[in-house]
Amino acid sequence: MKTPLVNPKTSENIKLKKLIDFYNETLGFCPNSIKTMYLRPEIAYSFIELNKAVMKNKGNVTSELKRMIGFISSNVSGCNYCKAHTIRAAERYGASKKKIENIWNFKTSKLFTKKEKIALEFAHKSSIIPNAVDDKIANKLRKYWKDGEIVEILGVISLFGFLNRWNDSMGTEIEKPAYKSGKNLIPKKKWNPIKHIYK
Repeated sequence: MKTPLVNPKTSENIKLKKLIDFYNETLGFCPNSIKTMYLRPEIAYSFIELNKAVMKNKGNVTSELKRMIGFISSNVSGCNYCKAHTIRAAERYGASKKKIENIWNFKTSKLFTKKEKIALEFAHKSSIIPNAVDDKIANKLRKYWKDGEIVEILGVISLFGFLNRWNDSMGTEIEKPAYKSGKNLIPKKKWNPIKHIYK
């Protein structure tokens, strides 16, 4: 794509600015995806409220793990825009550089707990098309996570399913801080944001 499908819209709307504060905390800036959604304000408001609800921690699924789940889901979907955002947020929420470097090997890395490995494996299998969730992964998930926590985990995966489709189809322009995070934290052979860069 030579330009984004639709250009982001900026707004002085006070209600939207309050909701955007959520992203200033998680990413340090408001994503262009939200600014594009704002062309239909109800979509932007509803999405932000869903995002807040999904990312609220009620059990033992940490903010750090939720962002890594989002990264795995985005990696499977192939959305380079969301890969950069989720890896940036994972770092901001406490994921160590070593953990980020080894996220590609989460199944075998000693840096991840059994609980984290199961959640990340579920994220991978949930994001594949056709879906690969079966009794084996379901039973493993139930062994380590309570029902409400499973709902939180799948909420993150589903949220990023929406975002992956939105940003890849929209060709959302990547913001400078997200680009920098992607460049610094994702190996070059695994990240190609060219679709999201415009001159």
